[in-house]
Amino acid sequence: MTTWLREETPHDIFRFLREGDEGRHQTARVTADGASWLASAAGGRGTALARWESRPTSPAALPCGTVFDVVNVDPVFGRRMLDQLWTEGPGSGPVAVHRGRMMLFAAPGTAQRLPALLDWEEWGEEVPRPLCHGLGDAVTVPPLVPSGSAGPRWLVAPDTLHPWLPGPEVVLWACVRAVRATSAADVRVSIFPPADPGANVYDVSRRR
Repeated sequence: MTTWLREETPHDIFRFLREGDEGRHQTARVTADGASWLASAAGGRGTALARWESRPTSPAALPCGTVFDVVNVDPVFGRRMLDQLWTEGPGSGPVAVHRGRMMLFAAPGTAQRLPALLDWEEWGEEVPRPLCHGLGDAVTVPPLVPSGSAGPRWLVAPDTLHPWLPGPEVVLWACVRAVRATSAADVRVSIFPPADPGANVYDVSRRR
């Protein structure tokens, strides 16, 4: 992989990704446009691209706060949030998993606003507290090209120059719906009132 990168012209990682895009629609595969969007988060695109060209199968650290924020959640609860976003809501932006956590890429400013919105809800212990990464923070993103080894990986990879990113209100909505769905699954609902343990019970199956 790295051999051809050294022989090609600078930034040819995009041509490689575009060729791989043809006829493929894989949710976990980064496209050339998606790679460009990720690189823009580093400010100096040349530096980020040069690093990826030499090691496209390696993760990279990118700063948050200008192009995206990241909401870092428990993986089980994160899956429930994704289910709600994709089945009942507007969908999600890019999503990755790393070190047993799920990272939801969100609109800039989400990391600052979301904690205050969460504080208004009476969660109890039903919602593992998310970690919010915003301005001044950096996160490790999965490689552009899957390596097949253990490490960060994309669940929903960036595939456009301007991906839609959920804001704090949408992330809060997903949290609320995930909690409600979990609570509903744990409660058995019956149209009949509870049985009276002292009532007489008659066998009516033989009535004519």
